[in-house]
Amino acid sequence: MKVRSSIRSVKEQPGSQVVRRRGRTYVINKRNPRLKTRQG
Repeated sequence: MKVRSSIRSVKEQPGSQVVRRRGRTYVINKRNPRLKTRQG
């Protein structure tokens, strides 16, 4: 699946994880909870 460039920049932050849930791609970050994004 293509990942949008805005999500890719969040993904590079320390502590970020890319997670697939219910057909959507999420970026979650336990270290910095403000960095949450969703695609799809």
